[in-house]
Amino acid sequence: MGSMHVLAIDVGTSSARAAVFDAAGRPLCDRRGQVQYEPRTTPDGGVELDADLLLDAVAQAIDRCLADAPAIDAVGISAFWHGLLALDADMRPLIPVLTWADTRAAGAAAELRDALDEDAVRVRVGAALHASYFPAKLRWLHAADPGAFARARRIAGFPEYLLWRLTGEWRTSVSMASGTGLLAHATLAWDPELLGAAGIEPERLPPIEDAAAPGLLAPWASRWPALARARWFPAWGDGACGNVGSGCAGPDRIALNVGTSAALRLVAPEPADTPKGLWRYRLDAGRSLVGGATSEGGNVVAWSRRELALPGDDAALERAVAAVPPAGHGLVALPFLAGERSPGWRDDARGALTGVHLDTTAAEIARALMEAVAYRLALIHERLAPLAAPGHAVVASGGALLRSATWTGIIADTLGVPLSISPEEEASSRGAALLTLARRGVEPPPAADGPAVPPDPRRHEVYRRALERQRRLYEIVVAPRPS
Repeated sequence: MGSMHVLAIDVGTSSARAAVFDAAGRPLCDRRGQVQYEPRTTPDGGVELDADLLLDAVAQAIDRCLADAPAIDAVGISAFWHGLLALDADMRPLIPVLTWADTRAAGAAAELRDALDEDAVRVRVGAALHASYFPAKLRWLHAADPGAFARARRIAGFPEYLLWRLTGEWRTSVSMASGTGLLAHATLAWDPELLGAAGIEPERLPPIEDAAAPGLLAPWASRWPALARARWFPAWGDGACGNVGSGCAGPDRIALNVGTSAALRLVAPEPADTPKGLWRYRLDAGRSLVGGATSEGGNVVAWSRRELALPGDDAALERAVAAVPPAGHGLVALPFLAGERSPGWRDDARGALTGVHLDTTAAEIARALMEAVAYRLALIHERLAPLAAPGHAVVASGGALLRSATWTGIIADTLGVPLSISPEEEASSRGAALLTLARRGVEPPPAADGPAVPPDPRRHEVYRRALERQRRLYEIVVAPRPS
């Protein structure tokens, strides 16, 4: 086992990464590849990714990673949840991948909420009736493109398409199935009521099977000789991989991640309740992942940088934002640039900013949005903390946080708890590697903790009052859905 190597592939909404890990769960630093891309947005709320562009990006990342690499024993995949893809009878994409940020199904979600008992649905499948999930997306697709819906012989996400293209195997994992909003947790099978509401038969969905695929199809096998004997596991959800990769695989550690979006997540044994405002997915057949996610994270910084003429250099932007006093700009922001997920689940919500005056600067607006994301995370933490062990740690990871000590401090001060900074720069990739090693009978040592960022009590009080101002603005502009 000491010479075992696994390939971890991480497919996100902004880049594909590949890295080789050894049996101790350590990345081989010269065995990494990354290819970046951007989703396509549409004026009506669409956020799409081309499936074959994603496939090519993954292939390029593997190319860069495997040049002169050692033989690989197994491959694990971390992939973004909730992306929907429709395929024709020849397994060709009929539509782009509809990502979690696509809000065009908001009206369809409202129809589902009128027709179904949402509380009962949440208990069964762990998810709200929301534009992020398959039931609403499928209902929207049926109305928006009935031709594509009728020709769709297979419905899945991108990782299932990736596995089929590379290995010829058509299947999904329990983990990925749980992110569709169609999986009944009690049976680990597709939920009949939601299938009916979405207008599809179970045969259109992939079988739920966690077993590894035996190997690559011929064109890919000749391209990557290092993968000649590797077994390919169906993808795990990126959030689940992030928890495992940052050492948060039990109730004593909550994982906080801020990448393109942001989330707080807790691994809990089965059965686990799904508190209102949160979701429940699966790490595997025996473990749940309970948490909440915002549709905003690093994307609000990217938007601010692009639209507000902020410094393009990370260090210069950090200095500009750090110079603004905590909540000292007089602004109140709702950061819903891609609708709201946790905790209010208002897919029709839009961003708002009040308090702007002639002296307001771009750096103040950027800081106000960063603080606004922290306030939404505080609301999620309020609901999630009671499910965690007493004295639990909050372990932070994600590129957006690692690039900004200021934002890390804002979140620690807002939550009022210390943040332990994960030393794992790519927690999702490491999580995919660790889950793959575990399936091969190898248990690497636990991850080491990084430095702690303690909250400042005075700034916590400042942010507590600012959070109340955001609550009031939310009530006026968005208004929570009736219980």
